[in-house]
Amino acid sequence: MESLLKYFLPAYLAAYFFAAFFWRSYAVWKRTGVNPLVFKGSDSAHDYIGRVFKLLFAAVVAAVAVYSTSGRLYEYLTPITWLERRWLQWVGVALLLTSLAWTVVAQAQMGESWRIGIDEGHHTPLVRKGVFGLSRNPIFLGMMLTLLGLFLVIPNAVTLRAFVLGVVLIQIQVRLEEEFLSGAHGDDYADYRRDVRRWL
Repeated sequence: MESLLKYFLPAYLAAYFFAAFFWRSYAVWKRTGVNPLVFKGSDSAHDYIGRVFKLLFAAVVAAVAVYSTSGRLYEYLTPITWLERRWLQWVGVALLLTSLAWTVVAQAQMGESWRIGIDEGHHTPLVRKGVFGLSRNPIFLGMMLTLLGLFLVIPNAVTLRAFVLGVVLIQIQVRLEEEFLSGAHGDDYADYRRDVRRWL
């Protein structure tokens, strides 16, 4: 199982970043000419969260790289040995695969409204179809499941902190986006909030 995971996790991260960020962003840019990455370099709360997200993703990639290449260095990540159970790893793998499929579907259903961050310069339609009829934030839900799945597969201090910090950052980002969407869509978004839960 462990030798298989050392190949699976890097491949999974590559597929996740390609499908969840690069491909959808490229497709939107190609179709609309709009750059969907709207985190900038300002000192606003929104852009600060964007910078911390980048550090979080870098820590996740580093943890997976160390796990996959060096058992000796992996000990420095402080493994949580009492959580290293085969059945928990399988649960983690299932969460990873489910979250990837869920995220890809949600992004496809978002269409040209897909953004990474809050785009105040372009008005986009409010998406309520598909998985957005089940969750107002399906992509963020998928991200949290990905971080949880990764922690269950390789439980250590880095993946635990990544999961906890990721949940906190996502909770803050969601509230910033809800405030923006309330202003951008008015009563339509108010109705949507009444009809659909924030998560599930």
